[in-house]
Amino acid sequence: MSRSRQPPLVTGISPNEGISWTKVTIRGENLGTGPTDLIGLTICGHNCLLTAEWMSASKIVCRVGQAKNDKGDIIVTTKSGGRGTSTVSFKLLKPEKIGILDQSAVWVDEMNYYDTRTDRNKGIPPLSLRPANPLGIEIDKGRFPQKDLEALFPGMSADFTSENFSAAWYLIENHSTTSFDQLKMAVMNLKKQANKKNEGSLAYVKGGLSTFFEAQDALSAIHQKLEADGTEKVEGSMTQKLENVLNRASNTADTLFQEVLGRKDKADSTRNALNVLQRFKFLFNLPLNIERNIQKGDYDVVINDYEKAKSLFGKTEVQVFKKYYAEVETRIEALRELLLNKLLETPSTLHDQKRYIRYLSDLHASGDPAWQCIGAQHKWILQLMHNCKESYVKDQKGNSLLHSPMLDLDSDVRPSPLGHLSQTASLKRGSSFHSGHDDTWRYKAPQQVAFVEKLTKLVVIQLPNFWKLWISYVNGSLFSETAEKSGQMERSKKNARQRQNDFKKMIQEVMQSLAKLIRGALLPFSLREGELRQYGGWEMKSELSGQWLTHVIQTVRLSYESLTALEIPNDMLHIIQDLILDLRVHCIMVTLQHTAEDVKRLAEKEDWVVDNEGLTSLPSQFEQCIVHSLQSLKSVLDCKPGEASVFQQQKTQEDVCQLSIGIMQVILNWNWGEKRLLIVLSNCCYLEHHTFINIAEHFEKHSFQGVEKITQISMESLKELAQRLFEIYIELKADPIVGSLEPGIYAGYFDWKDCLIPTGKYLCNSCISFKFVFQRFYFIIPKSLFK
Repeated sequence: MSRSRQPPLVTGISPNEGISWTKVTIRGENLGTGPTDLIGLTICGHNCLLTAEWMSASKIVCRVGQAKNDKGDIIVTTKSGGRGTSTVSFKLLKPEKIGILDQSAVWVDEMNYYDTRTDRNKGIPPLSLRPANPLGIEIDKGRFPQKDLEALFPGMSADFTSENFSAAWYLIENHSTTSFDQLKMAVMNLKKQANKKNEGSLAYVKGGLSTFFEAQDALSAIHQKLEADGTEKVEGSMTQKLENVLNRASNTADTLFQEVLGRKDKADSTRNALNVLQRFKFLFNLPLNIERNIQKGDYDVVINDYEKAKSLFGKTEVQVFKKYYAEVETRIEALRELLLNKLLETPSTLHDQKRYIRYLSDLHASGDPAWQCIGAQHKWILQLMHNCKESYVKDQKGNSLLHSPMLDLDSDVRPSPLGHLSQTASLKRGSSFHSGHDDTWRYKAPQQVAFVEKLTKLVVIQLPNFWKLWISYVNGSLFSETAEKSGQMERSKKNARQRQNDFKKMIQEVMQSLAKLIRGALLPFSLREGELRQYGGWEMKSELSGQWLTHVIQTVRLSYESLTALEIPNDMLHIIQDLILDLRVHCIMVTLQHTAEDVKRLAEKEDWVVDNEGLTSLPSQFEQCIVHSLQSLKSVLDCKPGEASVFQQQKTQEDVCQLSIGIMQVILNWNWGEKRLLIVLSNCCYLEHHTFINIAEHFEKHSFQGVEKITQISMESLKELAQRLFEIYIELKADPIVGSLEPGIYAGYFDWKDCLIPTGKYLCNSCISFKFVFQRFYFIIPKSLFK
């Protein structure tokens, strides 16, 4: 017959030695799939199956019987695995005989037993002593399935110690193949055992008859002697003697058994104390267990034990229990303080905060730990923000003569426009389209820019956990089912509703600190004097370029989007929108100012090389400079959701218009000198008819206000410049001619004042003639004169 499991293997037994009926625990592998699968268990050759209790496939508990061998193996047999083997052995010890007056160091196991003296059953359990074979004949286990027997005898049992014992079931299971003669022999054995029980009490009485008769004779003799004397003296004397004898006998018995009885009383008291300790060891060991579990961090175990002890001994009147329960309360109070300190520690994760709040609520801590945690986190975030500012200000002052620190470009930092700087011309002060600086400057940022990166990153990381902690506090998800049943969750929700305004002020304070710290670094002129001392402190040696300000605006915008994703109300984030608007306006102003300076430097790069159209590269460079500047402002001018236009304020419109006009008029202030005036006039003509018109279209494309005004004023200034240059040119060219003609002009005392000024068609004809003469004169003059 094939088996689906491996044979049983015994690998351990505890204890590994002892006297008969010692309780042992057997451990191993494949020790059966259940109680019904266990069909055999022998220790030192003795069958211990009747006392065996199957615990699991790796554990069996039983008692060692009267074995023949002093030492032997432990063999387990199962239906699924067959007969097993053992790697350990058990040593059977012979018990020493101890008299009633002999002291012994052996503790007698207080198990239920069968009292043969009184023939009374003390509640026999499976591991108690009981006869292995009540019929006294060989047991032959049948092969009837256990399930069939249970179905055949419902509610009955084959265990002869059970109240529902079924003799038929027992015979079918253990003697199905036994012959009729052997069954007759079993009946005879049962009768003998019954007779022995009946004779036990009678034999006890017979054995004490002699003593009973002797006592009876002594009492009769004393009584007869008292009657014969008939005197009160004799009666008193005999009575006194009898009392003396009895007293001496009593004293002798007391002396003889006093030590034994004392030991018995002491043993009884010790046994009672041990029973109490065993019964209430949970409470007595609880203070030490609490201390150990706290050290291991098993706070859930501590809370469960405390709730159990509170329900059992919270209202006890027993002094011992009250003393130990008071010690438990002391340890729990220390645990509350420990958990509260851990809750208020910073930094900490949202998971740990929720866990400690739940622990404190289950321990019924005083106050409102969740709100205390929210307050501590709020103060910590503000402190982090100010520490960040102080750190960067200190670094700026310490490294004022060194290069700027590297910009933190960790993997979790938002995309930076620094890469764009390597592909576009620089608009930094003192630089041109082709910067002569080393390329490494592109990967470095000013302290203010790095500070804004760090500050916004800090807020975006910390504020979501702070906000989620508040949401959990409001909806009651911080508390366990125990707190929910005790009504603590409802109280917490009520407290949250009352503290909504306080939390709103916390969020607004964080937003105000964020905005003011950024203003102190980039817009110090927007802060009051008192605020500047708290949020400022930066060394403003040079203005940040428009590219860096654009990067800062992008950083603040992304931070605003992250905060909006948390579903924080817009009224709490309005201060960030105002900051973004001010940064955009400032960026536009700075960019236009730097553009004007770059346009001024274009005159230094004029090479006076004339193309086929009679123009130099200066008008084209001027247009490219302005167009590039406007393109760099595209992301700043564009409005993100929720943002207002930078031109919504009249003052901003006027300032931008004046700066734009200033840029257009910068070329009018170039120092042209008195050379190459015809080339300059040609450039001015191109600026008027092409460049200024193109630039006006770009202004309108980028939603600039007052473009008509900018174009009109610029055109008028350009025409004035062209007229002035033309007059200078005519004066320079006319001086030699006038010098040669002047003597003849004034011959005969002719005075031009006496001539009429040409008007109407005569004036137009004069202009046309002059223009023709000028064009002929320009093409006749050698080109070398223009160099």
